[in-house]
Amino acid sequence: MEPLIKNDAVVLGILLLFLAIIFQAEKNPKLKTFFTYVPGLLLCYFLPALLNTYNIISAKHSNLYFVASRYMLPASLILLTISIDFPSLRKLGPKALIMFFTATIGIILGGPVALFVVSNISPETVSGTGDNAAWKGLSTIAGSWIGGAANQLAMKEAFNVSDKVYSAMAVVDVVTANIWMACLLYGASISDKIDKWVNADNSAIKELEKKMADYQSSIVRVPTLTDFMTILGVAFGAVALSHFGADNIAPFIAKEAPYLKEFSLTDGFIWIVILATTIGLLLSFIPTIRSLEGVGASKIASVFLYFLVACVGMKMNFFEIANNLGYFLIGIIWMLTHIIILLTVAKLIKAPFFFVAVGSQANVGGAASAPVVASAFNPVLAPVGVLLAVLGYAVGTYGAMISGYLMKLVHNP
Repeated sequence: MEPLIKNDAVVLGILLLFLAIIFQAEKNPKLKTFFTYVPGLLLCYFLPALLNTYNIISAKHSNLYFVASRYMLPASLILLTISIDFPSLRKLGPKALIMFFTATIGIILGGPVALFVVSNISPETVSGTGDNAAWKGLSTIAGSWIGGAANQLAMKEAFNVSDKVYSAMAVVDVVTANIWMACLLYGASISDKIDKWVNADNSAIKELEKKMADYQSSIVRVPTLTDFMTILGVAFGAVALSHFGADNIAPFIAKEAPYLKEFSLTDGFIWIVILATTIGLLLSFIPTIRSLEGVGASKIASVFLYFLVACVGMKMNFFEIANNLGYFLIGIIWMLTHIIILLTVAKLIKAPFFFVAVGSQANVGGAASAPVVASAFNPVLAPVGVLLAVLGYAVGTYGAMISGYLMKLVHNP
């Protein structure tokens, strides 16, 4: 069924109007209590989702998500990284990697646990056989949640998943992952309370935020038209270079080293993200480029990221939850297992919630949403999400195959 509004110009206007209203509402003193419990970033996500649910707009009939993820996302990564203090970023320590791999293990084990529980509660839900076997379809979710779309498709081919089961699992994947992302965005707004609960030491994160804030205040000045043109020129010039590199590197690897497909290195989008982040980090060593932060580079980057959040919201349909309740039960138990393992390890090593959230989203959401969650804490932290998400692509296929075989054992003991 086609949505009521199919014209992307109209959809673009609606999304930007939503963002403007939300940001204005956040400044209203009368709504301070409301936004204490409902972060504005969460509304940027849920309002487009509501329109998609009632078929007013739809990501399936729009190119806006493609534009936001392929053009605005790399541009924002570049503008956020040109002012980064790279030595301080390295001082964040090993807890970021520990929580990332904990998230990966949580997903690998969560699938078999969820399948075991549901097979005992509702055997008919997982009664499929052959190419329609539930464990095969669930392996594609593991691929998506550890790596990304490329890893997901790799599982579909590796285990010969039927199109019918794959379609159902894709819905579970998107909806469950988006619900968890919404929870993480809310968690970012109360991260200090969570850090206090786990007795976490977030001093390294706070130090990086303070250093960036001090740097911004030291170079801030009133921007001119020339400044804005320079910011956009640097951002999208680097985006162009990233796309050019990806257009040549990905096909070359696919031809000369096809075995690297297992690491998703034949996927052009991954190379766009890698190159954009790398270019941004290299540009941060050039004083004149780095000084663009003083005229609002990160603010423009945040505009791009918030628009991406709204576009991601367009992919969420609340009604689809009711159409696949059995599989959604598996997805919910799976995600809960992932969360319990994450929080348990975070409590043990006293990891800040930032590492929990970004480590999880780098797996579950990938490069398109990990920097969004990271920037919900502070825009300067977005590169941490990107770097971990790229790592997720590398281990996604292997982790998903391990999870798939474990689910096969549970399904056919």
